[in-house]
Amino acid sequence: MMIEATTKPAAAPAADGQPFLLIQDLVKEFDGARAVDSVSVTINKGEIFALLGSSGCGKSTLLRMLGGFEIPTSGKIVLGGVDLASVPPYQRPINMMFQSYALFPHLSVWDNVAFGLRRDSMPKDQIAERVEKMLNLVQLKNYARRKPHQLSGGQQQRVALARSLAKRPQLLLLDEPLGALDKKLREQTQLELVNIIEQVGVTCVMVTHDQEEAMTMASRIAVMSEGKILQIGKPGDIYETPNCRFVADFIGSVNLFNGKVTVDEPDHVVITSPECRHYVGHGISGTIGMAISVGIRPEKIAISPVAPPGDPATQVNCVYGELVDWAYLGSTTVYHLKLASGALVKAAVPNRQRHAQYQPQFKDIVYASWSQDDIIVLPF
Repeated sequence: MMIEATTKPAAAPAADGQPFLLIQDLVKEFDGARAVDSVSVTINKGEIFALLGSSGCGKSTLLRMLGGFEIPTSGKIVLGGVDLASVPPYQRPINMMFQSYALFPHLSVWDNVAFGLRRDSMPKDQIAERVEKMLNLVQLKNYARRKPHQLSGGQQQRVALARSLAKRPQLLLLDEPLGALDKKLREQTQLELVNIIEQVGVTCVMVTHDQEEAMTMASRIAVMSEGKILQIGKPGDIYETPNCRFVADFIGSVNLFNGKVTVDEPDHVVITSPECRHYVGHGISGTIGMAISVGIRPEKIAISPVAPPGDPATQVNCVYGELVDWAYLGSTTVYHLKLASGALVKAAVPNRQRHAQYQPQFKDIVYASWSQDDIIVLPF
């Protein structure tokens, strides 16, 4: 399936300036334990919004409340200005696509897509027109008479999507939509799915535990933990400027150092940890002696067999350690350095050349350094 690369468009608010979907102080309790804890978020029309978190964080429970399959303990869900609290699932202008796809094995692709339209008693000629349009959209017109077991995993996923979109829902819910696919097919299908959703113009809320999937598909991401939303933002903002240690560690990989502020000037601070002195080229809201965590992404780190130039006594943003492990990943090699403090530092070095001049060996002493602009300052 060929698609053109697209950038994620900015979602538009509703015509009256109100958010298309409003979730306000939403709570769901099971036997006194809060699965979803006072969640509030607004989602604009046409947006692909991802709920990202590990298993048990409450993201699927939140999605099921949007679909009407779970009743909130308290809080509001307002879609297009309509409070959905008393609206049963089958009357909500919402469709949900499950991880298992839930296709009817005895029905053809055509009949699977038509199933919901028939249940709504739509005239036959309109059903035929709508189904043909959906199958063209997902490029499965030539597979209309096949049964689900005669399709690949990616094709089954597109049938499920076509069925979900056939009723023209105002809101599409995706529960781990690509979880059943292998890695290579999942990466290919991510962009296909985004392309189809954007062509239709439907607003989408998806649940995933896969960070790469969320960052590839979503225009905004909400990172969840223990029933709460910790941070909401665009993929780049979440990755480059996480607001806490959990988000920094959950999204991608990060090296974390714990230290204290030892220099606090308007244009810079120095944070001293057992491993090194971190020079940050901007001020922070803090005081001398305040506990701070410093984060550096592995791909921001440069490695060398010799120390960077400068006075070792005043060296900042540099550590050295023994190479104890590495992983060759094709496009990058990830090196693991063990420092004198016992801490491990990961550096991801791009493999730009087939035979690099510098290739550290096991137990070599290696220097790792980074720019002051690449330091993430986090509350301890």
